[in-house]
Amino acid sequence: MGQATPAETESAVPASAASIEKDFKLVGYSNFLRFNPRNDRFPVLGFHHIEFWCGDAINTAGRFSFGLGMHLAARSDLSTGNPIHSSLLLRSASLQFLFSAPITSSDPPLSSQSQSPLPSFSLKACHRFTKVHGLGVRAIAIRVSDAFSAFQLSVSHGARPAFPPADLGLGFSLSEVELYGDVVLRFISHPNPSPDSPSFLPGFEDVPAPSPSFECGIRRLDHAVGNVDDLASAVKYIAAFTGFHEFAEFTAEDIGTTESGLNSVVLANNEETVLIPINEPVHGTKRRSQIQTYLDHNGGAGVQHLALATDDVFQTLREMKARSTAGGFEFMPPPPPTYYVNLRRRAGDVLTEEQIKQSEDLGILVDRDDQGILLQIFTRPVGDRPTLFLEIIQRIGCIMKDEEGKEYQKGGCGGFGKGNFSELFKSIEDYEKALDAKQQITAAQA
Repeated sequence: MGQATPAETESAVPASAASIEKDFKLVGYSNFLRFNPRNDRFPVLGFHHIEFWCGDAINTAGRFSFGLGMHLAARSDLSTGNPIHSSLLLRSASLQFLFSAPITSSDPPLSSQSQSPLPSFSLKACHRFTKVHGLGVRAIAIRVSDAFSAFQLSVSHGARPAFPPADLGLGFSLSEVELYGDVVLRFISHPNPSPDSPSFLPGFEDVPAPSPSFECGIRRLDHAVGNVDDLASAVKYIAAFTGFHEFAEFTAEDIGTTESGLNSVVLANNEETVLIPINEPVHGTKRRSQIQTYLDHNGGAGVQHLALATDDVFQTLREMKARSTAGGFEFMPPPPPTYYVNLRRRAGDVLTEEQIKQSEDLGILVDRDDQGILLQIFTRPVGDRPTLFLEIIQRIGCIMKDEEGKEYQKGGCGGFGKGNFSELFKSIEDYEKALDAKQQITAAQA
């Protein structure tokens, strides 16, 4: 995503959910004034997990486990008495990825459906999802104070219901509303953890962490980015039922290239810990927008990438790159050497010479805003299609103190990489050109 906007200002015109709903209009990075009206419809406590739907949970989860250093933490499958689907949970610190796949091709007897710990899972919907989208994100799950109330308030403010509130037992509840495309926003509520409570959800069997650990240092989900056909309608819809405010916005003039571009808006909750950027394609450029390429191959709107935060991006990247040729994830090509010559001018007052050198050696992009520094790098698509990919980031700066004096990092510190978008776009364009060239050669030989 693009770089963060100018500093928050009390003189900014409030961009409330109501004003977004009625008067949404992109003004671009330079003219946007960030303002947090703190008008969430319901208390949002943070990201809870991401659920992927796939055709084979064991092998898909295995690749992510190896490539990201995430250990198997919980499971529900035939081994636990679930005859409907296999769902494997990977965890690294607070980051949780759930991989679900059908075990059977037809609906089981009603008597066995109660054995699924995920009441919203649908065999028919999952089979259709994987056929249309391939590997993709089905649910962005956020923790709320009350999944029943969050659902009711969302629907009363225009959300399209996907699954009504359900009591999972032990104080856990789940509900879902449509987000965009076939992606749902899942509400999870549960009591504070105790020695007797499950580490994930009731019905999942906990799996002990391996020893020694093989983690890569990934700590949490920073933001989840979606691609849609029409940005205005998506932003108005989501802002209306969540109350989320506009955290940042970018237009093609801000972050495009001479060949293609996009428009983008970042929505955030009150605490700005749940960041949901949304992109749309820009048409009429030399090449079709990368967002349009995604929409074409994904069969419509969906999650484009997930940004995973680490406290030491250099160590994380060294670990991940060591695994990339043995079944892990490959990364986009690095920028030219001149990028790092200019980097010393742009960020040399914050980053040490050693950090700049490591960034160049690892192909890490660096950007900054008025508050902090962002270090980021992108993987190539993680599946067969040029759709879903991952972003590994580290944010530096923006350390605040809460009412109890405890330090925390402000959400979105260092921005979303506006200054790096041209480099990312060029890499994606080169990747797409290489694919086009191979397809043309194959067609000519046929």
